[in-house]
Amino acid sequence: MPEKKILIVDADVASRNFIARSLVDQKYEVIQAGSGREGLICAWRDRPDLAIIDPSMSDLKGEEIAIKLRQDPRTANMPLIALSSDSSVVRIKSCLDAGFSEYITKSGQAVQMLNDTIARLFGIAAVSEKKGGMLMVFLSAKGGTGTSSLCANIAHNISKNQPEVRVAVLDLVLPIGSIAPIVGYDGTQNIVTITDMPPVESTPNFFRNELPEMKIWGFNLLAGAPDPESSNQLKVGRIWDIVLALKASYDYVFIDIGRSLSKITLPLIQQADLIALVISTDISTVSLTKTLWTYLKSKGVSASSVYTILNRAVGLEGLSKVDAEKILGIPVQAAMPYLSSNFAFANSQHQPFTLKFPKDSASFVFDATAKDMAALSRKLRAQ
Repeated sequence: MPEKKILIVDADVASRNFIARSLVDQKYEVIQAGSGREGLICAWRDRPDLAIIDPSMSDLKGEEIAIKLRQDPRTANMPLIALSSDSSVVRIKSCLDAGFSEYITKSGQAVQMLNDTIARLFGIAAVSEKKGGMLMVFLSAKGGTGTSSLCANIAHNISKNQPEVRVAVLDLVLPIGSIAPIVGYDGTQNIVTITDMPPVESTPNFFRNELPEMKIWGFNLLAGAPDPESSNQLKVGRIWDIVLALKASYDYVFIDIGRSLSKITLPLIQQADLIALVISTDISTVSLTKTLWTYLKSKGVSASSVYTILNRAVGLEGLSKVDAEKILGIPVQAAMPYLSSNFAFANSQHQPFTLKFPKDSASFVFDATAKDMAALSRKLRAQ
């Protein structure tokens, strides 16, 4: 493990020393500060590789500290972790918006979560995170591209083509999940209720045995938030632990984030084995996707891990595959034909497209795309 320098900013001496001992045991060099202003001085003078900050400081709010660090070129790109006793969604959002990379709530599991987060931010955990099930993330730059339907149908086809594997789908579209209405799930378990569970209960064994099985679809589902009010209760600090538990339980883990790109979902994209980038044929969506792709590149996402799908969701008009490739600067690996009203009808019947319309040309495209994505994810994992 490479030696790294970590700054801890916390007015509570006991808490600060407890965290410091854990980090020193892992061979990190530790700097401590007991106030926000002292923390800023240490950050700019000693140039740590990462800072852990209690946002509830008496002299400077954590958000103020983060903003000042982000505005200074010496610390603009330094990972910042908020470690706080405040678990409110409002405070979490406020800190993430101010520039914190992660937010962890002080609890009995906080030290382990902190260690895992530090390792991930430093990239030390990259090798271990590539173990377990294949992680495929579906996203788009604009709504209305059919991302959730494609996610569910490709997950179904991978399950159909590989009956020996176990497949899970996690819906992280916010503020309202999109997969449950497609597959016909109306249960009470969802990502919000799961993040509210104690970490000791949401184990790989729990996800292996307790996730609802969508039998006709061939996968198990962790549904999204059922309404905007529920999504406000989502404990975002638990997301990565849940994903790792799913990866330990399933051969393939699909995550649908739709257009919900945020500091919550960015780490999932960065660690995915394959990223399904869904576009439509209108120029505005492709232009927005170009902006999104430029941003993802700046965050270290490799073009080799991006699988672009052109979905003719609204009609035959619009850009061709070649036109879209010229704008995006990356290949379009799959192009879905216009599905007319068939796609909506299959969704309304809560059935996979290839089961409802097995002889439709699109069913063959779904099948080929699923096989191609599975093969590519295995190839990338082996590299």
